[in-house]
Amino acid sequence: MMQGTIKKLTDKNFGFISQEGGKDLFFHANELDGTDFAELNEGDTVTFEVIDTPKGQAAVKVAKA
Repeated sequence: MMQGTIKKLTDKNFGFISQEGGKDLFFHANELDGTDFAELNEGDTVTFEVIDTPKGQAAVKVAKA
């Protein structure tokens, strides 16, 4: 598992995670693991896994750390 910080949340159930030394990662509310999207705040620390998608890398299995 990797760790990062919620950088931006939208009202469309997706957001972005900043990771140290890497690009920001997209995530969708469907990829949350044991956490509700409404419980997340910008600045929260989260754990996640990275996958490759046709649009680039994205975060999955996102959970509050």
